[in-house]
Amino acid sequence: MALDDFDRALIAATQGGLPLVARPYEAVGAMLGVPGELVRERLATMLASGLVRRIGAVPNHYRLGYVANGMSVWDVDDARVDALGAEVGALTFVSHCYRRPRHAPAHGPAWPYNLFAMLHGRTRGEVGAQADRIAALLGDACRGHDILYSSAILKKTGLRLTD
Repeated sequence: MALDDFDRALIAATQGGLPLVARPYEAVGAMLGVPGELVRERLATMLASGLVRRIGAVPNHYRLGYVANGMSVWDVDDARVDALGAEVGALTFVSHCYRRPRHAPAHGPAWPYNLFAMLHGRTRGEVGAQADRIAALLGDACRGHDILYSSAILKKTGLRLTD
């Protein structure tokens, strides 16, 4: 998709995030001197073309008090991982869940985990209790798991223009 001057201005106006107001597209439109409907239409075109992959809220879990963030990793029976993964992903305390291939050891230990679910809590005990609920859901299809706790806050950013 070729970008015109308006597209570049729209990306520049939204690359730091949408304004936290009741009508964000109208607010961006006001900054650019266009109706909010045009902002929605152009963003929809960018989504459809693949220039923008998604528009979504990215909460800062730390600012909300969720300081014990852990990626739970699970060794789940391959024949059942898709169905069980859908159930895990639907849990209210799981922010995102996905399947990844296992890795055979090249130099070092094997990585047996094929299901990943991000958990957020105010304490590690709270996250551990969430993992216990997942373990109960997975039942005998689960052969092992671990929780990899976050050690740094990574800044999440959207589409950026460089020129």
